[in-house]
Amino acid sequence: MTDPSRLARDDGEFIAYHALPGAAPCVVFCGGFMSDMTGTKATAIEALCRARGQAFVRFDYLGHGQSSGRFEDGTIGRWADDAVAILDHVAAGPLVIVGSSMGGWVMLRAALAREPRVVGLIGIATAPDFTRRMVDEEFSDDQRATLARDGRVAISSDYDERPYVITQELIDNGKELCLLNAAIDLACPVRLLHGLRDEAVPWQTSMKIMDRLVSTDVVVTLVKDGDHRLSEAGDIERLCKMVAELSERHGAA
Repeated sequence: MTDPSRLARDDGEFIAYHALPGAAPCVVFCGGFMSDMTGTKATAIEALCRARGQAFVRFDYLGHGQSSGRFEDGTIGRWADDAVAILDHVAAGPLVIVGSSMGGWVMLRAALAREPRVVGLIGIATAPDFTRRMVDEEFSDDQRATLARDGRVAISSDYDERPYVITQELIDNGKELCLLNAAIDLACPVRLLHGLRDEAVPWQTSMKIMDRLVSTDVVVTLVKDGDHRLSEAGDIERLCKMVAELSERHGAA
């Protein structure tokens, strides 16, 4: 596997990324919280785009994967800015953006920032506003107290051996960037994929996103036996069909 390219940021950090040249629209994959660009979904979409001769970009946020920086220094706003930097400096032309879990929140924020270029969005267990739900519904009283006292709290995860370090800055910034309390002013086609057995992000979240989106071309696909990862063979096949469908509307055969 080739080493990733690097996109320098103004603060001295860099974003690691892999870019595949090809036809428009360019597909950009936004990964999840404490995930990276080497996951099953990202590499499956890359293989699809390679076979189609279509442009594709996958990348790591600040403090994730092969990018520089510390995870605990990241916020939703910073990670969304990383995505916008990739759109501005790496991904050319019209865009189909794919976001997984937290990457779905990043996807929506990046799409709002570069709306004229976005021709399609695909969310997988899309998780806007998850920081608010995490504190209000999932944290114990002890965890809330630790966060208030120390400005950070480490929580265990079903998806990683390492605990997640949640900072007060992440929570505060998340409140400022919530999306589900108002209309989401995106009119492009949107496809949302969610598993009914998702224990991390309730499937009802995708229904709320559909309700908030201005677009009238929104389809939610619920997978009865699907979990949060949605990385089984059937899930990947559904995802790739969505990428092909939205791409073919805008030039990539």
